[in-house]
Amino acid sequence: MPDVFLSMHGHIVFGTKDGQALLRPSMVERLTKQFAAIIADQGARLVTSGMMPEHVHLLVALGRLTSVDDLVRELKSRSADFVRDAFPDQGRFAWQSGYGAFSVSFSSLDKVRRYVLEQEEHHRERTFQQEFVALLRRHQLAHDEHFYWW
Repeated sequence: MPDVFLSMHGHIVFGTKDGQALLRPSMVERLTKQFAAIIADQGARLVTSGMMPEHVHLLVALGRLTSVDDLVRELKSRSADFVRDAFPDQGRFAWQSGYGAFSVSFSSLDKVRRYVLEQEEHHRERTFQQEFVALLRRHQLAHDEHFYWW
């Protein structure tokens, strides 16, 4: 076959250091553009994003050479630098050390896209911690909550 055909999508979730509610609505547009640029630099594409004050959800179309771990490392490092530069009142802004990355089948893209975009609605009923644990369980990932909460 003379070409590469790839359809791989990931739902990436990570939070602010110590769960601080630092992501303000006034930051969303600029931070989303920054995420999109970083993701593009890594050979992938941002499909959509959703932000809450203490965490983000990114739905990403992965590239054929994209390493999820490298992508998230770049996302967190470069976007934290961006936040500190663009929003000086954020002081020593940082992301938590870990993250969640979940595979998304093409047939589920619309459902996950809606989920990411409707974060405010979801968080009327459950906390970020409850949401994240539910994602881990849905994907049958073993976890010990004592090691990843602030």
